[in-house]
Amino acid sequence: MARRCEICGKGTVYGSNVPRKGQPKKKGGAGQHIGVVTARVFKANIVNVKTIVDGAVKTIKVCTGCLKAGKVVKV
Repeated sequence: MARRCEICGKGTVYGSNVPRKGQPKKKGGAGQHIGVVTARVFKANIVNVKTIVDGAVKTIKVCTGCLKAGKVVKV
């Protein structure tokens, strides 16, 4: 099963790691230089939670945002 929240569908997102050198012009520098852009991964904070689904206790994968918002009640 994928690393994905079963309530809201939040999952893994891909992005870039952008290293910057130098002081920006806004702060009185000569400007920033961007180095080699490399790939990185943003992983959702997924936890296994026992909850009641259709009257039966079931373990589901839920992001901590849904858990904190009260969308899922732990057993």
